[in-house]
Amino acid sequence: MKVTLTRRKVVIVGGGITGLTTAYYLQQKTMAHNLPVEIVLIDSSLRLGGKIHTVRKNGYIIERGPESFFDTRSSVRSLARDLNIEHKIIQNNNGRTFIAIGNKLHQIPSNLLLGGSPKILSVLTSNFLSLSGKVRAAGDLLLPKLPHDADEPISDFFRRRFGKELVENLVEPVLAGTYAGDVDHVSMQSMFPQFYQLEKDYGSLLVGMKKTGRGIYALLDAPGEIHYESFDGGLETVIETLENALTNVTILKGLKVDSIEKNVDLTQQLYLNDGTSMQADQVVVTTPFNIAKKIFRDSETLNNMEKMNYATIATVTLAFDKKVMQKYADALNFFVSRSSDFAITTCTWSNRKFDHVAPEGHELLRVYIGRVGDESIVELSDNEIEKIVLQDLKKAIGLEERPSLMVVARWKESMPQYTIGHAERMGAMKDQFHQEFPNVHLTGSSYEGISIPDCVTQGMKTAEEILQQLLEEKLAI
Repeated sequence: MKVTLTRRKVVIVGGGITGLTTAYYLQQKTMAHNLPVEIVLIDSSLRLGGKIHTVRKNGYIIERGPESFFDTRSSVRSLARDLNIEHKIIQNNNGRTFIAIGNKLHQIPSNLLLGGSPKILSVLTSNFLSLSGKVRAAGDLLLPKLPHDADEPISDFFRRRFGKELVENLVEPVLAGTYAGDVDHVSMQSMFPQFYQLEKDYGSLLVGMKKTGRGIYALLDAPGEIHYESFDGGLETVIETLENALTNVTILKGLKVDSIEKNVDLTQQLYLNDGTSMQADQVVVTTPFNIAKKIFRDSETLNNMEKMNYATIATVTLAFDKKVMQKYADALNFFVSRSSDFAITTCTWSNRKFDHVAPEGHELLRVYIGRVGDESIVELSDNEIEKIVLQDLKKAIGLEERPSLMVVARWKESMPQYTIGHAERMGAMKDQFHQEFPNVHLTGSSYEGISIPDCVTQGMKTAEEILQQLLEEKLAI
């Protein structure tokens, strides 16, 4: 007798990169196994992609949200290959990276934070550390490893290995400029677990980085190494391709899920802001954790969890005539030390980082403002933000002109902060939540990584988990 599975309905809440990846792989996998599954994707916005949002205007390619990814596990490349757009992946060009300390830019050694083959001598001869700071940083070569595996703040970890000055002049500005995080509170194990392993295996981080090619951040200026990557036409290329590929998925835009309740038969009832509801056998929730808490208002597990901290930031993209950008002609980006008199946290020459994002003869600068503890600046008007940014760029690189184009994008509570014990806390929470809602999957940037590759990996993993549950149901018939 032929065994058939009753048609199942899977609803995915959130149309960012995690939700889209989940929908795509679930579609592909259920079709390959000939499983009768209806997939519905719901997003409160009228556009998909979440924080990935590319503006193509007057020959410029402007990223309002993230502008690149660092694909250490090749998850994005794997997705692109499956979507037949691997050929559209582009890599960054080489250039110098600086740290703004006081009102001066200091070049930092290539590969120091990324790994590959860090030149230890370059740390000792660089000018972003004082003599005493260099001596203390070199102490990493002699210091013993920590005798336990307890989690600690990023600042404590690197201060223990390299000293206070290197943390203030390198680690903190790079991470604040990337994740808008407070290094005194963000979890080392959740953000950079590879460094605990380096310390355990080699004692010295500098030696471990040199031998393994591991590091924190892509500060490369050497060819042949791992690079920042994006897509031809901007990051939204992958979003548009994913949306077009969801031929067997119902996509509902402009609808918000107000609440989700569990039915007696273990299905879920989703209540929407238009007054309607729908029933689902499986639900994937990719929203930020604090929104998930509101959606599952009857969950004892989530109600007992404290709200997650999120950083509020803004990206400011400015276009200039190339003639006015004479200084630092080979610079790729600079980060800002917290001790400096700047409101911005980082600045990147986007047209130098990636080809074809600005018309010939023009420069495209991308600036971050806002970090944990300094969110109020994001609430200023566009004119006020422009004034502050231009003042900082004048001090940093001598820029005197006003931009011919400016795009400000505000991201309120957009960057989850993985505080001490995050991984253990989230693991225990998910186990308890599974007891309450066995057919609901919580995934996305709030849980197991905030980068684009991390979110793609989580989407792939979630699709595979649902597939396995469906196959087990089919075998049980």
